[in-house]
Amino acid sequence: MPDIIITTGTVRTFDAQDRVTEAIAINGTRVLAVGAAADLKARATAATRLIDLPGATVTPGINDAHAHMEREGLKLRRPSLAACRSIADIQTLIRKEAQKTKPGDWIVTMPIGAPPFFFNAVAQLAEGRAPDRFDLDAAAPDHPIYIPGLFGNWGAPPGHSCLNTKALALNGITRASIPSIGGIEIVKDAKGEPTGVIIERNPRPMVEFDLLPAVPRFSAADRRAGIVASMRLYNGVGTTSAYEGHGSAAEIIGLYRDLWERNELTVRMGLVVSPSWTDANEAAIIMRDWLAQARGSGLGDPWFRLSGIHVAYGGDDRMAEIARKDLPNTGWSGFVEQAQGPKDFEELCRLALLYDLRINTIVGDRLDEVVAILERVNALAPLAGKRWVIQHIAKTERTTLARLARLGVLVTTIPVYFLWKGGHWYDAAEGDRIVPMRTMLDLGIDAAAATDNIPYNPGFTLWTMCERERRSDGKVLGAAERLTRREALHALTVSGARLTYDEHHKGPLTPGFLADLAVFATDPLTVEANKLKDLASLLTIVDGCIVFERS
Repeated sequence: MPDIIITTGTVRTFDAQDRVTEAIAINGTRVLAVGAAADLKARATAATRLIDLPGATVTPGINDAHAHMEREGLKLRRPSLAACRSIADIQTLIRKEAQKTKPGDWIVTMPIGAPPFFFNAVAQLAEGRAPDRFDLDAAAPDHPIYIPGLFGNWGAPPGHSCLNTKALALNGITRASIPSIGGIEIVKDAKGEPTGVIIERNPRPMVEFDLLPAVPRFSAADRRAGIVASMRLYNGVGTTSAYEGHGSAAEIIGLYRDLWERNELTVRMGLVVSPSWTDANEAAIIMRDWLAQARGSGLGDPWFRLSGIHVAYGGDDRMAEIARKDLPNTGWSGFVEQAQGPKDFEELCRLALLYDLRINTIVGDRLDEVVAILERVNALAPLAGKRWVIQHIAKTERTTLARLARLGVLVTTIPVYFLWKGGHWYDAAEGDRIVPMRTMLDLGIDAAAATDNIPYNPGFTLWTMCERERRSDGKVLGAAERLTRREALHALTVSGARLTYDEHHKGPLTPGFLADLAVFATDPLTVEANKLKDLASLLTIVDGCIVFERS
């Protein structure tokens, strides 16, 4: 007997027959039936909840295959400067914060600018510059103040961190201070004194790890509250599952596990260990003695699964070193910074093969190098079926993708990062080589797509896969690589189930499968392209339970 019957006129099942029906019935945690509205309503009882949303469209729930979900709610833990259009506006906001903050306690805000991207934020202030220590001293002389630079994965460097005189002193920043890593500039005046502004050009900010030990870090309570808020936001755009292939630090894994054990998750989570080893020798010991829970398919259930490890290819040794010293703090990233050259990466892959730990790695423009290494590892034992994951494919060749397909590994893509946000890094004439998802499909690679939290709305990712327009000038990067709406939505829903070993009971809206679905006011397969960017769910159901319902 159905617990819930939803009638909308359009239910896109994404099953093997690609059926489109009028209604869906749910019993317990599973899809009971799909079909004609009259037929399903005839099976209703007095206890059945009937939900009629004419004109809406039901789809499988979004499975964000590289979500960084915990970040979105974490943004709400600090005062926003999104409405500030001048240094005077920032001073006004800080004065208000000072009134409710004990003298001597820190005032820490969000970066200058507006989420989700913070593009060109400082240049858009009326003064055309970032506030210096004198501006901030004038607003709250009795408090140390810190305005962090943007997190580069959201927008684009440079980021401008701003500190007042108290904050500089507490962090020991003087005229003699010199950053220990590249990409960071302590701005100084004509006399050589720090102005309070620090400019960073690294994609992931290192300034706090390198220069600002006194700045308050996110607490475990902050991160837990952030995750809870994030789940609500992700549910609101139809997301029912997330995979964190970039890896999660121990603190983040512990928080998700606690929510799972308390039955408080509303997004199904697939987590990957972000290890903190310093070299391959230490990695061998940790893999052998401490990561048994992440071997093979790992531990957990359809709500929470911990499986595999993230191993970086490339990276900066010094950045990784200083970030590890600040653990358990991981800043905005939520993962442990790593740096491995090709030789160490290959050794770690061989060790992972030995201990049945599946590798997740980010390749960018270096897929050919990683494939060559994986081919040598594959010669030791076939990788097919082990569900290793290649992520963040940017510029590549069809021949390289063909080699990748033969290895039988899984693939996740971040279209917004390389096509829309970073499309200006590439020559438009070679656009068909950037995130070439049409070629992947042609070669049998059913890549799962992801938002990377830039922004977290999967509609923006759907739009990018179908339109392939870059932000800088609106040019299309590789029109022949555009996906159809159905192909793109499949990548955002059904394809990701294999990442967590769930493909036999999650994804399509077919009887017996998990009742994870989203109801959208418009049909993502037919709505005007630009309206995809702000896709919002009317109703989101996970495990047969309503986790989000728009009023």
